[in-house]
Amino acid sequence: MRNACTTARLTRTARAIVKTLLIAIATVTFYFTSDLALPQTAAAYPFWAQQTYPETPREPTGRIVCANCHLAAKPADVEVPQSVLPDTVFKAVVKIPYDTGVQQIGADGSKVGLNVGAVLMLPEGFKIAPEDRIPEELKEEVGDVYFQPYSEEKENVLLVGPIPGEQYQEIVFPVLSPNPATDKNIHFGKYAVHLGANRGRGQVYPTGEKSNNTVYNASATGTISKIAKEEDGDGNVKYLVSIKTESGEVVSDTIPLGPELIVSEGQTVAVGDALTNNPNVGGFGQQDAEIVLQDASRVQWLIAFIALVMLAQVMLVLKKKQVEKVQAAELNF
Repeated sequence: MRNACTTARLTRTARAIVKTLLIAIATVTFYFTSDLALPQTAAAYPFWAQQTYPETPREPTGRIVCANCHLAAKPADVEVPQSVLPDTVFKAVVKIPYDTGVQQIGADGSKVGLNVGAVLMLPEGFKIAPEDRIPEELKEEVGDVYFQPYSEEKENVLLVGPIPGEQYQEIVFPVLSPNPATDKNIHFGKYAVHLGANRGRGQVYPTGEKSNNTVYNASATGTISKIAKEEDGDGNVKYLVSIKTESGEVVSDTIPLGPELIVSEGQTVAVGDALTNNPNVGGFGQQDAEIVLQDASRVQWLIAFIALVMLAQVMLVLKKKQVEKVQAAELNF
């Protein structure tokens, strides 16, 4: 009897373990499958830059790597204080202006609003201020923006986005300055700040493939013999533009849904001619600024020097008045 009860308990335990394992496997499978089927743009944006350029997002030429995918040039601006004291919290304001009335082409070809994103390269030692160091007024200006360091070794390089452009044409970064008294690698002086900011989707993926947010061109010279609209197994619609060359060869150009065709069947085209319009309404911009990590004692000595100069000038004026009175008395005598 005891053996039967023990066997039954073991059987129930084994079933519970198997059931738990199956649920865990199903959960993990669903998680990764959903990530592959419906990738999140917010996760993909910084991931591309970090994976393709793990050391730094700034090339030796000074160009920030986001320009490799966002080909159109647009303005961007960063405002930082002229100088800051050690171990203090200040704000860096990134401005990404654009016309909020325009819409971009989404990955599925639909019209959507523009997102914005930024890469802010601060001097070595500067980083996002801890939550408990940020004043309440500054927290209200920052909002619900999530700032991500470029890597564990580069906390001074900050990524943000994509976030809705209609709400965040100005992004406020709460920054904590380093303290040379506690970090001997940090020194007082003037440092450079580099900004890269984009609005809208890119025209090229990091893999080198075109997105549907750019112009598609003819790959051969000839006559457009056929324009066909097809749908693949995933439900993605695309156009196949067949170009018949003088030699009789037929070359097909694939155009995803989104750009509008500006050619028709029977039209003659040359290599490089545009087959579609340019749907891109976004772009990328860079801006450099300078900030001084100021020594408080230097400011105090400067104030003391200015006060001494002012005192010397006052004494000279008083001495001049005294001399004038003596000279006047001598003349009267």
